[in-house]
Amino acid sequence: MGISAVLGCHWSAMGYAQNLAFGLSIRAIDMRYVVQPFVLLVLAIACTPTACSPTRSGPQRDDQSASSASDVGVSAAARNAAIFAGPPMPPPTAYRAADGGPGPEYWQQRVDYTIEATLDAGARRITGSQVMVYTNNSPQDLSVLWINLEQNLFRKESDGARMTRPSGRFGNRDGFAGGFENLNVRVDGAPASFNIYGTVGRIDLPTPIQARGGNVQVEISWAFNIPAYGSDRMGVDDVEDGAIFQIAQWFPCACVFDDVHGWNTLPYLGQGEFYTNFGSYDVRLTVPASHVVAATGELQNADEVLPTAQRERLSTARSTGETVLIRAADEPMSGGQASDESANVKTWHFAAKDVRTFAWASSSAFVWDACFVPGGGIGSSGDPGRGGGTLCQSFYPKEAAALWGAEGQGGGSTQMLRRSLEHYGKMWYAYPYPSASNVNGIVGGMEYPMILFCGGRSPDGERGLWGVTTHELGHNWFPMMINTDERRHAWMDEGFNTFMNYYATLERYPDDLPRRGNPRRWARDHRKPTSQPIDLPADQVEPGTLGDQQYGKTATGLVLLREGVLGPDRFDRAFREYLGRWAFKSPRPWDFFRTMQDVSGEELGWFWRGWFYETGVLDQSIATVMQPGGAAGGDAGESRSARVTIENRGELVMPVVFKVTYDDETTEVRHLPVAVWFSSNSWQTQWDTRDAAGKVRFIQKLELDPEENYPDINLKNDAWQR
Repeated sequence: MGISAVLGCHWSAMGYAQNLAFGLSIRAIDMRYVVQPFVLLVLAIACTPTACSPTRSGPQRDDQSASSASDVGVSAAARNAAIFAGPPMPPPTAYRAADGGPGPEYWQQRVDYTIEATLDAGARRITGSQVMVYTNNSPQDLSVLWINLEQNLFRKESDGARMTRPSGRFGNRDGFAGGFENLNVRVDGAPASFNIYGTVGRIDLPTPIQARGGNVQVEISWAFNIPAYGSDRMGVDDVEDGAIFQIAQWFPCACVFDDVHGWNTLPYLGQGEFYTNFGSYDVRLTVPASHVVAATGELQNADEVLPTAQRERLSTARSTGETVLIRAADEPMSGGQASDESANVKTWHFAAKDVRTFAWASSSAFVWDACFVPGGGIGSSGDPGRGGGTLCQSFYPKEAAALWGAEGQGGGSTQMLRRSLEHYGKMWYAYPYPSASNVNGIVGGMEYPMILFCGGRSPDGERGLWGVTTHELGHNWFPMMINTDERRHAWMDEGFNTFMNYYATLERYPDDLPRRGNPRRWARDHRKPTSQPIDLPADQVEPGTLGDQQYGKTATGLVLLREGVLGPDRFDRAFREYLGRWAFKSPRPWDFFRTMQDVSGEELGWFWRGWFYETGVLDQSIATVMQPGGAAGGDAGESRSARVTIENRGELVMPVVFKVTYDDETTEVRHLPVAVWFSSNSWQTQWDTRDAAGKVRFIQKLELDPEENYPDINLKNDAWQR
């Protein structure tokens, strides 16, 4: 019999472990997240005389039988020891420091792109060529380059296409026959071998790129047909005045080589988004002359592509916080110094610095308006794109004008961008770029540096447009500025962003609770343990639960940490420091955990472990209340002492906060640290109930969590009344 049989464990095919016999839900994507707490647990059980008892050692939840898998044969000490051990984390290195910041020898690669592309609107096809300069800042020479080929998701035989579910949001939903064509690669001017494996390709370099600053120039030409529905990240929307093209994840780009995984070559399957390198982009897009183009970066040749009246309006928009209409729906695009009426095309030139990718949209149907947000905010340097001011722009067809335009509810899309930028810069960190564009088309909601794709056109859809706009804009902090690995740790961008959205939405709608982020609301909707932990690669998350787990549970955890554990002052200082330390760098989960602990001064291993790596719930209960004498009086020496027993009936541990109401109608709020659960699921607290004058007060009422900061699933056992 193997160790897993002896100890009652089994290992699932998904690659994470679930320990049933020990009353834990230890799940992880690799053994680093299992071994340390597993050993602690074995030691704790070996030292516990009652560990093999078939009866439950702790209290039983109302909705749980004594024989449930989470309770069989485990003492509270053993169960809680693993929680307080925290999640295993790699040891600090010269690249990633013990305090959670980048180490003294931290490095990351840089990739700069020059791209020229042409949109054939009639054929719905893009052809392009690019020059990619790859700089190797790592401490080792590189003999190969791995390239992301995300358009290959839309090949019928791709892994992502085979995994696409009927009517699913992601993948190759309509069976589109696409993918890159006519790929040609040259390295430093010479032809190079290029082997394609699904959505990645390998270039074998004739000469290794030298470590610590060596570089190579790679030229790639290519073409592809545009999918009508591109995994809700790109596509084509036909409206009355022409097609709207939203183009993203559209050119071959270098995979990330980092200090944690080496080459990051996880395939693009649809649900997992992307992880790329920072660099500069110089992009020229040739489109029909009737089109308006929105893109990552700043327009470099407005005088060449815009009629005089539109250039003047754009200049006005750069000086006011009020929305300025730059182009009306029926306004022609003829004019501009580069107008080529015979070719019927124009080339729009954009440039962007320190971004992790480039996206764009093009249409003859666009209405275009804009306003300007002055600089400022936490971390602002005053430079353009570093808190030095941002041009907010919206691009939408006339079908969306009643909602998106300046006359729409709440001021329309552009004012929503403005209000979001102001809120996030004031509360967390200055917006990192000089422009922010919102584009309406077929994509329901997706983000790229400086450009958002948002759906919704109903005139009464103001709340929905706000929700998707503030969320997609928030992604410019996570992961566009804080460059997280979205395919492995989607919660580090989706969840962190949803957390920021929670407070922005509360500010806009103070009387209406946001859909995601509130702990009490989470507990109401999740009364049983979830089936998976948060920290799983996005493509391994069960269908239909990505938003619930990666967005909702993560955001709820951060709100809980801010409001219920650390308090706003300590949390905000630590979270802002995390943003400052890792701006334009690539953190991992343990970098976040260590930073929060370092700056707040609080050991939080129990919180990270319970909320992000396990699946349990919180159920605190008032078990007993004792105060000799009661309301009828009694011996003052005895009656002044109150004893209350609190039980922890769920798998999670949290601090205890309770409100006491006395017979003289005075109240007080008392606190117990999370450490009371070190070795037991029951804790008796005692205090002197006398008031300032020495008069004994008798308890009339007790309430757990009076501020509703904790996700307690059973409110029935949270109150006691005489």
